[in-house]
Amino acid sequence: MANSRDKGKRGELEAVAVLDALGLDCRRSVQYCGRSGDADITCDRFEAHIEVKRTERLNPYCFIDQAIRDSKGRKPPMVMMRSSNRPWLVMLRAVDLPVVAERFLLARRIPPSDQQREAL
Repeated sequence: MANSRDKGKRGELEAVAVLDALGLDCRRSVQYCGRSGDADITCDRFEAHIEVKRTERLNPYCFIDQAIRDSKGRKPPMVMMRSSNRPWLVMLRAVDLPVVAERFLLARRIPPSDQQREAL
């Protein structure tokens, strides 16, 4: 079980690095006792409920259902996911795209450089 927890932590740290490269100030959420309902990542100026999934078997509808349920309608739900040797993917409901895009653009501290884009 600890191995799974470590993999989740590594995935969350990787996702934070991706968001940092995109110009967002984010960090892993403090999660005590695996309390359900907490987002995996918290961003200072970007309001979204972000869940991170680092698994070989991607199950997008299950992932977004969890994010919707845990967000309780307070923030737009978003999932960052990836499998080994694959790039990060971001999933959200189409209806949330306009608000998430606007919040993302307003929250960025700087536009990503060409070098940062290549790293993604």
